[in-house]
Amino acid sequence: MSVLPENMVSYMVYLDGDTLLGTAGVDLPSLDALTEKVKGAGIAGEVDAPVLGHYAEMGLTISWRTITGNLAVLAAPEAHALTFRGSQQTYDSSEGTFSTVPVKIIVKATPKKTSLGKFVIAGQTDSKNEFEVSYIKIYVDGDEIIEIDKYNMICTINGTDYLESVRSDLGMS
Repeated sequence: MSVLPENMVSYMVYLDGDTLLGTAGVDLPSLDALTEKVKGAGIAGEVDAPVLGHYAEMGLTISWRTITGNLAVLAAPEAHALTFRGSQQTYDSSEGTFSTVPVKIIVKATPKKTSLGKFVIAGQTDSKNEFEVSYIKIYVDGDEIIEIDKYNMICTINGTDYLESVRSDLGMS
């Protein structure tokens, strides 16, 4: 049996777990490891080595068709708890059937920029909220696959907490 992921059927965005936000689009964060160049005796050149469990800034953008009250709510200078729920389509090639799998992403995001957009006749304003994400947890089909919590030194990927020994070394656990 071969189940292949195909596409996102639809999604919803919630503030504080239950307030529905009517968005036009969402650009999710990229997980870019912090790196440090390692060079010296015994190394043939340079290695851009990732720092265990540490990530560069994680940006998130929510796009709106028009200026709304929710654009202003998310502009408030505080961390916002956002939940993104999606339904991903899969295809079972042995059965020839389609099904869906839930995807849930929870973030704590602080606003960095609010773009009001533009006024055009018979058009959208293309307004945007841009955020810095300090916490993200991702579930696919009910399974937790990623949790990154920068302030609490947590980096769990597929069940392995890569910063557990670091927290222990620092007397944090």
